Amino acid sequence: MPLPQPTNRAQLYYDGRCPLCAREMAFLRKFKHAGLTLVDTHQLLQLTDEEQEQMLRNLHLQMPDGSWRFGVEANVIAWSFTPMGFLWKPLRWKIWAAVVDKIYQRWADRRYCRSYACTVTQGVKS
Repeated sequence: MPLPQPTNRAQLYYDGRCPLCAREMAFLRKFKHAGLTLVDTHQLLQLTDEEQEQMLRNLHLQMPDGSWRFGVEANVIAWSFTPMGFLWKPLRWKIWAAVVDKIYQRWADRRYCRSYACTVTQGVKS
């Protein structure tokens, strides 16, 4: 993915045109510390249409070392940059992480298709 090079901050890429996503990012912005940057995917002008679609379908988090995390995992890690991060950790517990991921992916696919008029509702992996 041709995005910014690794930095000393984690960077969370989100869909700023999604009302629920924008509300969550506004809340996250209030409580996060300087180690996390929030980036509206619509501001990334260098993306191809295919790259933008991938970025808009799921949350993407680029870690300071350049590695990527997606979906629920990206969200949980992003919230770990706040005092409330511990509240999100159970979503990654092995006992139900797979179920949480499936629910998130179904929601994310439907949200994307409602917002951008796609006809495919299958999960797209990044």
